Amino acid sequence: MNQLFKTALVATLPVMLLTSCGKDDDGMPSDNSKTITVLVSENASLSLLKTAVIRAGLTETLSANGSLTVFAPDNSAFQAAGLGTEAAINAVPVDDLKKILLYHVLGEKYTSGSIPSGTTELNTAANIKTYVTKNSSGVFVNGAKVTTADVNARNGVVHIINKVLMPPSANIVQLAQSNANFTFLVAAVVRASTGSTNVAAALSGAGPLTVFAPTNAAFQAAGFATIADIQAANANTLASILTYHVISGRIFSSDLTEELCLLP
Repeated sequence: MNQLFKTALVATLPVMLLTSCGKDDDGMPSDNSKTITVLVSENASLSLLKTAVIRAGLTETLSANGSLTVFAPDNSAFQAAGLGTEAAINAVPVDDLKKILLYHVLGEKYTSGSIPSGTTELNTAANIKTYVTKNSSGVFVNGAKVTTADVNARNGVVHIINKVLMPPSANIVQLAQSNANFTFLVAAVVRASTGSTNVAAALSGAGPLTVFAPTNAAFQAAGFATIADIQAANANTLASILTYHVISGRIFSSDLTEELCLLP
C-alpha cells in the first residue's frame, strides 16, 4: 500500500458524536417457544421484512431448527432503502432479495453480551463477510445501529437494526462511478492517476480502505467549479489531496468519536 494511504485525515472531518444504543421498546418480546419467522411475522414494525422474507422464500430457513442470529431491519430502514412498499420489494429479483436478506443472517447465535468489544469479522449466510462492532455506544453491524437487541427465539436471536445492509458488489472506484453525486471525484481520481501516483489502482486494491468521499458540491466549494477545472489541475497535487481522504483500514461511522475527529 502506498505510504500516502496511511496518512491520517481525520482533522478534516466535522465533529461526529454517536448516540447511545439501548434496548428500545419495539413491542417485540422474546419468546423461546416461537421461531424467528413467527416473531418477525407478529411484529408490526417488521412488516416489510416479513414481506421480503416471503418473497425470497426464506420462511422455512428462518423457522428451521438451529441457532441463528438475524439482524432485522425495521420498516423505517426498508423505506430509507427505497423498499418501503410491497410493490417495491416484489420488484427486486428473488435471487437478489434472497442474497440481501441472507446477508443479515449469521449461522450462530450471538447475543449482545457474547459479542466482544471492538469490531469482529463474521461470515453471513450469504457467504459474505460482515462486521459487528461493540463499543460504548452500543452494538452495530456494518455501521447500522442495533436499536433493539436480544429478542430470543426458539431457533436463535433477533437484533432489530435501523438500516438495510447491502452486500458489497463493487470496489471503491466502481461505487464512485455509479453515483451521480461523485462525478467530480471520479474525474479527480482519473486526473490524479496520470501523475506519479496511480490513485485509481490504489483505490481498486484489496484494502481494506476507508474513503471520506467529497461530493460534487464539496469540490465546487473548494474552487473546482467544473470538471474541466479538475482536468486542468496538476495531477500530483490532486493525488496529494485525494490520498488525504483515505485511511488504511475499515472504519465505520460507529467507530468515529469526537476525540478521533479532533486529532491534529
